[in-house]
Amino acid sequence: MAQTDPNRVLRLLPLVAGGLGGTLLLLNRVLTPALTESQARSDVMGVILSALLILTGLLWQRVQPIAPESVVLVGDEGFELDDALPDGMKTELAWASHLLLTNTVTRSVVVYHQGKTLLRRGILSPKAEVIPGPILQRVLETGKAVYLVKLSIYPGRVEFDYLPENTQGVICQPMGKDGALILAANAPRSYTRQDEAWVAGIADKLGHSLDEALNTAHT
Repeated sequence: MAQTDPNRVLRLLPLVAGGLGGTLLLLNRVLTPALTESQARSDVMGVILSALLILTGLLWQRVQPIAPESVVLVGDEGFELDDALPDGMKTELAWASHLLLTNTVTRSVVVYHQGKTLLRRGILSPKAEVIPGPILQRVLETGKAVYLVKLSIYPGRVEFDYLPENTQGVICQPMGKDGALILAANAPRSYTRQDEAWVAGIADKLGHSLDEALNTAHT
């Protein structure tokens, strides 16, 4: 479902007013048989005001860009956690995923760590298994995040079949040792720089906790 722009009328108002004012001034000039000096000065002021209105409207189109169109992701809402995780780790994953789903444009969260899918939450794809493709593999190997601002334009989107099929944007954020936090958004170009920094902080915290939990389990 497309998201409408609530400020559309306001954004167009200066353009319409400026264009209408300029048109009326031109008609008045053409239809006036004898132009007085005072009317000439008024016309000049009117032209300047109309031009300023049009310029303001054009600037508003850039300063207040239209919000990206969002869709309703295909899939069923759910919450899946790996039963083998310690209770404390389950709580931390549940808390972090809840924050991401309620405070960002994220609609689906996947936590992948050392070959296992530890969590899926939000709108879920029928396919639960995460098989790292080239993009996720690069994130795991380099430890650098990848933000696919508009998933549909990337040929590598086919590897994200464990996300809703109409996912619009994806963040693959490295998380601990051989792990990644994978987020799916319902609108393209919708994560801000602040969102990305916040996602990185949550992934670092989860990765540290998971690495510690696994090290404790192996000792």
